[in-house]
Amino acid sequence: MQLRIKNLRPIQISRTLTLALLLLAFGAQAQVIVDTTQVTTLPVVEKVVDTVKPPFKRFKAEGVSAVIGEYIVLDSDIDKSYIELRQQGISIEDVSRCQLLGKLMEDKLYAHHAKVDSLQVSDVDISQRIEQQLQYIIGEFGGDEEKVAKFYKKESIAELRSELFETNKTLMLAAEMQRTVVENIEVTPEEVREFFFAIPDDERPIFSAEVEVAQIVVEPKITEEAKRDVVDRLNTYRRDIVENGSSFATKAVLYSKDNSASRGGLIEGIKKNSPYDKVFKDVAFSLLEGETSEPFESDFGYHILKVDKVRGQELDVRHIILFPEVSQKEIDAAEAKIDSIRTQIVEGNLKFKDAARQFSDEKETRNNGGQLVNPVTFDTRFDLTKMDPTLSAQVYNLAEGEVSKVFTDRDFRGRSKFKMLTVTKKFDEHPSDFSRDYEKIKELALKEKQIREIEKWQNTKINETYVNVNQDYFDCEFASDWVKK
Repeated sequence: MQLRIKNLRPIQISRTLTLALLLLAFGAQAQVIVDTTQVTTLPVVEKVVDTVKPPFKRFKAEGVSAVIGEYIVLDSDIDKSYIELRQQGISIEDVSRCQLLGKLMEDKLYAHHAKVDSLQVSDVDISQRIEQQLQYIIGEFGGDEEKVAKFYKKESIAELRSELFETNKTLMLAAEMQRTVVENIEVTPEEVREFFFAIPDDERPIFSAEVEVAQIVVEPKITEEAKRDVVDRLNTYRRDIVENGSSFATKAVLYSKDNSASRGGLIEGIKKNSPYDKVFKDVAFSLLEGETSEPFESDFGYHILKVDKVRGQELDVRHIILFPEVSQKEIDAAEAKIDSIRTQIVEGNLKFKDAARQFSDEKETRNNGGQLVNPVTFDTRFDLTKMDPTLSAQVYNLAEGEVSKVFTDRDFRGRSKFKMLTVTKKFDEHPSDFSRDYEKIKELALKEKQIREIEKWQNTKINETYVNVNQDYFDCEFASDWVKK
């Protein structure tokens, strides 16, 4: 039974740790760990065999820890991972080189067989992920792109972006391969029951305290004058481009307000089913190659758009996006409004859920009385130990039914909005109970079954793959047979 419990708690690399490893592993292609799938957290798996003919000529390379198919893991990847973990404030006391090497090899095995099986990942999805990563990294350096490039020993952000692309592509292929392996795994109610009652009472998991949270959001109004000003500016840029031959890319670099500005507003590989705003896609697919649109509004802002290239059912486009300015008068009015709403709720004259339906400006939550949905589990419960720190700080000390103070938040446009939260229900930390916690227990049972399946897949695929581990790591206690004893 101890083995069962151990398998449920595999060596895990946290999201912060995996991001750290991602950002420092640019020595060889795709030499990092990152949490790129929401399928499940699977165990570190490590195994090596040197019985399959390599797909390339053998060579001796200084500092190579392992070769998996066409992928290489360097000693320096592990070294740099440790450095970054320290800089991130993450304890490395219990993280061994063997563990990191094992996880790196596991990622390479997935990626290798994803290519063998012709699995595909979207370049658009990769680019979106990179922009999110760069936005986070640049923010950590106070917005100084030059410092970011210097820190990662790159000549420019463009060079960093290029290497991030290759790294992310490999990792997303690995995630897609893992998803494919476990996608059809299911557990029956009887399997869940057998799983739970096979665990001794004193070894059953303890579930953390959880909360259900609702919110009310009030955004400052945008005046018609501010909207007209944005449209007028976009029309000015468009006339200069269309009538005077000015460069759209240059205008985007100078004036556009999103991360694509540094690339001249370029967004590549848009398809009709790509996860972009519908209005944005409709405008893009209504234009001819080289044509520039009139100003238009999407859920994200005001744009002009040019089709750079048509490639079958895909488009490469450039766009300039602007956001209307919000006056201080409207900011003050929004703050006064939410303060008034809070007063009515606290005094018992208005229920929180009714106020959310009537006054909240966030359409995703207002129809549910402001109730938030956990983006990981897709239910309404949030584990207090795993919540977003900003959200956790606002609700941690709230009693059930208590309303937080009003606080200011900022959206992706940098625009202020005002929020207040309430805890609609609290669940104390407690030992697992089969009836009360059935869904959580089912998730654990499913993970264990997925672990068995993935271990079976790995043990099979390792024997079909050229794998060579440096003899310095032969004594590692790998979970799988990476090194034939």
